[in-house]
Amino acid sequence: MISGEKILLTGVTGMVATPLAMFLAEHNEVWGTARFADPAARLPYEAAGITTRAIDMGDPDFSQLPADFTIVLHLSWMRADLSQLQQAIRTNVEGPGLLFQHCRRARATLVMSGMGIYSPDPDPWHLYTEADPIGRGATAYAPTSPATKAGIEAVARFCARAFDMRIVIARLNTINGVARSLPAQVIRAVLEGRTITAPNDPHPHSPIHIDDLKWQLEAMLDAAATPARIVNWCGDETLPMQNWARLGGQWSGRPADLAVTAAPGAPPGSAADSTLRRSITGPSRVAFEPAFRRLYDEIIATGGLEQGA
Repeated sequence: MISGEKILLTGVTGMVATPLAMFLAEHNEVWGTARFADPAARLPYEAAGITTRAIDMGDPDFSQLPADFTIVLHLSWMRADLSQLQQAIRTNVEGPGLLFQHCRRARATLVMSGMGIYSPDPDPWHLYTEADPIGRGATAYAPTSPATKAGIEAVARFCARAFDMRIVIARLNTINGVARSLPAQVIRAVLEGRTITAPNDPHPHSPIHIDDLKWQLEAMLDAAATPARIVNWCGDETLPMQNWARLGGQWSGRPADLAVTAAPGAPPGSAADSTLRRSITGPSRVAFEPAFRRLYDEIIATGGLEQGA
């Protein structure tokens, strides 16, 4: 268990960052940064004992941010279209590099990347490994992601060597178990009778549950190294998105409406090889289907409304 640490978590309002911050705040001193355009957005974090700071990573001012964190978790991310590419580079690449310089004395830094960095493989069942080609996966829904994910990984690798930092770069797969996740979106689409589109059928993913992220985090931080280490942070099961939708259809009695929509540049699958991660953390503990059922029941209980993290 991670305890007694001084932890900085960027992008604390994010889908993955919020539950991690709340979990870590139970036994650590946690600071969370975000833009916090609405000051009221700080309240649930402050109530949980998390110290918040409003920082725009595109134009960062670290004067109110200590430099003595023992652990840094960088999850901040700006999603943008190509017209905002330069701003995306400043926010997703340059700003984090300045942050790593500011926090270079941390004993371990985790930099969150994602599957969008990989160049698409034509086989939908291909399990992307950490050594696969990167940088050619631009799509209409994430046009700046490949360039800026490659950029932040390059900056993190530079900082690990230039500042003798221990860094692990985590390429996150699909998250499960939170209200804003892709599995939750699929459930809501089924319940509302909306068409669920994907660039291919099947469209496999390797989803990982938020509870697995929580307990695996300590081992992932222990794996941080100089030079930086790259790890696919994914689950151990490979499941097509269409299968999740069909489960939701079975449970609700409303058959899932599935369609394939061409998305130039999109990979036909988004599954990852978990071999390296399993060697670091051991096997995942949370199976997909029962966790997906719990998420389904939670959404039904709240009337299908998006709540919480």
